[in-house]
This record gives sequence, C-alpha cells and structure tokens, in this order.
Amino acid sequence: MGMDDFSTSALTPDLARLRDQIRAHAEAYGLDPFETIFEMVDSDQINSLAALGGFPVRYPHWRFGMDYDQLSKGYEWGLQKIYEMVINTNPSYAYLMKSNPLVDQKTVMAHVYGHVDFFKNKYLFYKTNRKMLDTMANHAVKIRDYMDHYGQDVVESFIDKCLAIENLIDPYAPFVEKKRSAKAQQEEPNSGRLKNDRNYMDKFINPPDFLEEQRQKMALAQQQSKKIPAEPQKDILAFLLEFAPLEDWEQEVLAIVRDEAYYFAPQAQTKIMNEGWASYWHSKILTEKVLKDSEIIDFCDHHSGVTAMQPGQINPYKIGIELFREIEDRWNRGKFGKEYEECDDMRAKALWDKKLGLGRQKIFEVRKVCNDITFIDEYLTEEFCERLKLYTYQFNRRTNQYEIADRDYRKIKEKILFGISNLGQPFVYVTDGNYQNKGELLLWHKHQGLDLDVRWARETMRSLSEIWKRPVNVETEVDGQKKVFSYANGEFSERFI
Repeated sequence: MGMDDFSTSALTPDLARLRDQIRAHAEAYGLDPFETIFEMVDSDQINSLAALGGFPVRYPHWRFGMDYDQLSKGYEWGLQKIYEMVINTNPSYAYLMKSNPLVDQKTVMAHVYGHVDFFKNKYLFYKTNRKMLDTMANHAVKIRDYMDHYGQDVVESFIDKCLAIENLIDPYAPFVEKKRSAKAQQEEPNSGRLKNDRNYMDKFINPPDFLEEQRQKMALAQQQSKKIPAEPQKDILAFLLEFAPLEDWEQEVLAIVRDEAYYFAPQAQTKIMNEGWASYWHSKILTEKVLKDSEIIDFCDHHSGVTAMQPGQINPYKIGIELFREIEDRWNRGKFGKEYEECDDMRAKALWDKKLGLGRQKIFEVRKVCNDITFIDEYLTEEFCERLKLYTYQFNRRTNQYEIADRDYRKIKEKILFGISNLGQPFVYVTDGNYQNKGELLLWHKHQGLDLDVRWARETMRSLSEIWKRPVNVETEVDGQKKVFSYANGEFSERFI
C-alpha cells in the first residue's frame, strides 16, 4: 500500500458548498477547528487508510496488511462500515466515502468538525506533532532505506519486537518538565560541613557525629545516583533507547515506534470524550441547522445505530454524547454545588432549575481540560446511570443470558474507570538495568487488584530480552504474594519471593 494506492478526489461543488455551510454553523456555535481538507475515497481506500492509522504513507509492515485484510472482509461481509476518518494534523485531513448517501455526508462533515475542534483545543493534544503527515512519510523513507540495506526480513523482525512493547510508554511524560536545581549545581561537593563565618563556633555547628552522618548520606546518594535508572521509570522505551546495546539503525527504528506511540496516546486517553463531543455537535448542527424535513428519519436511523449500546458493553459514542448533554443540562439548571448535593428531596432535585444557563460554557471547559478518566470520575452520577440503565451484568448459565448483577453506580463507575485506566494496560516500570549485578533488566508491575496476564507478560518479556540482549525479570504479585517472572535464553520461568 503506497502513495499510488491513494488517488483521492476533491469534493464535488455541491459537497464543497455543504462543507462551507456546516463549518459556518460549527463556528457560530463556538467551535474552533483547524482548516479541514476533505477528500473522497472508495471503500477499499478507506479500509487501507484505517489499517495505516489514517495516514496514506506509512512504513511497510505485515501488521498493516493484516488489519487491512480484516477490515476489507468485514466490509465485504456487511459486518462493519467505516463512514469517515480524520487525522490530528494542521491542516486536518478527513476522508469521505464516495458511496455515502447525502445525509451521511452531512453527518460525517459535522462529526469531523467536532473532532477537529477537539484536536485543536484539548490540552492533551497540545504536545502532539501537528505535522505528523510529513513525519510519517519521513519514517517510511528511513525504514525502506534500512530494508534495502539490511534486508526486509531483518528490519521487519526488529519492528515486530518494537511493536510488541509499544505500549510501554508514559502518556503523561510530554507534560512533565525535568527541573534542574541551580542551587544543587552551585553547591560544592564537600563533606556536608555547614558554612560558618566564626571559626570558634565550628565544633558546635559541625560536631563529628553530624559530619559522619552527612558523609553517610552523601555516600548513599552517590550510590543511588549510579543506579540505572535512579528512580522507577515508566517510559521503558526511552530507557531502552538510552541504555540498550542497539545498532544505530535499530535505535532509529525504536525511536520511530516510540514517536508514533506518543502521537496516538492522547486519542486513546480521550476516546469516550472525543467521540461524544463529535457526536454531540453533529447531532445539534444537523437537527437544528442543516437537515431537511425529509432527511430527519434517515439521520435518526443512522445516528441511533451508531449510539446503540448492548447490556454489559460500553459504546464511547453513547456514553460520551449523553454525558455531555447531562453536563450541559445540569449547569443550565444549577444542579451542582453544596445546596444541590445536600438536598435529600428526590422530587425537588428532579424539578431543580436555577436557570443559570451555564451549560454551554461548562461543556467547552470540560472539553478542554478533562481526559476520559476525569470525565467519567467527575461527571458520571447516580442519576445518569439510572437514566441510561448502566448496570453491571453477569452471565446466568441457567437462563443462558446476561442479567443485572448490581445497580450500584459506584461499582459501575469503578468498572468503567478500571477499563480505561492507563489505556487499559498494566502499570509497568523499569527499576534496575543491572539486576543482581548481572546486567539483567528488572521491571516492576504495580499491582492494582488484577494479576498480570502471564501470556502477555511472556511475549512482552521475550521482545524486551531480544532488544536488551540479556535476561529480563518482572516483579509482580499473584494471590497477594510477591513473584518474579524471568525470561532468559528463550526460557520463561517464575518463582515466589
């Protein structure tokens, strides 16, 4: 799948006028998107784009081909259909299916402007590369050059190892600035003696016991400073780039995989919000401004299909749009704050209306500062769960169907939060690059109530070991007892400690 496979076409004059009309309505509502370039593609092209993460030029790898094959078969068999695709760049590029009926094209355009406004104004996206289209093309050129020089199988095999660990990053690292202490740099590396302008007071200010204590502290600090890393590090890919014995081309490939992983991370952190925001605005713009009376039924049919939610499943489109509507309604009516929270009259709370009209302002604020975790944690209420019938379910073998297990909204919230925490991945840190003084790698799994998936751990450790070129160990917990998984010389083992 190269550049020649993506001979896109521009919008027709009618669709171009429709695009301008929808953008004008979006801006009138307060949306502030990047310039957005819409291009027309057929079903095969949009499946190719989806397999490549939305980028028409990306480095060659069998995984993208596998994803394309799955998407194509899903479309061919009528199991799935991609209506639109938009990427976070400036200008932003969006792709429309040529075969979509006009109502769908209107929906997709309004939906895209919601996404692009979200990309531009969401704090989590501020650090992303807005020129990623060019960067991806450069990545592709580099990797193709490496394949020509070292062999496709060799390079692709190394990419396999990198992709197996691409989730071992710290999504919040771009927002953490490393602070250097000027005071620490200016301090002389002495024995810890306190400064004293009066020599006759020195034996009182710097007694021998104090000086010995200071020497011991400095020795410990010096020993810790030699440890690699000095503190547990969540961005394991960055650690490997700095300390793993990699050839120059291997280091460049790993850096490419890490760079792309960080680009996509904010989208994974905000999937519920992003889809909810885009759905909220396409619904409002179309029903209030764009649709003809004859198009309402078709729109409602397609919109309800996208936002449908089965028991026990979370549809980000549905949860997101309904929660934004809930927030807007609550802040319009003043259903927040101490007075409202302390009211125990259910009828009074249901009829509560201070007519504050702050809803629109509030949802724009939420759009800017929240991620999915804070969005759900802060605004998913008991009333919201009851209205959407969000319950926890379990499978009843006697009736052979899922049934409501619990209506406690706190447990529902906890279950949703657990599923989206850390992008759904376990919390793993690198703690020692010279474990047991043998040059082995030691990782630490921060146990949060769910045991590490042994199959996942084995495959991840195998790839890590091949990159680190020495054994890899992971410290974790199983049934409340500490355990160490080890991968050495192609063998996986485990032991309690």
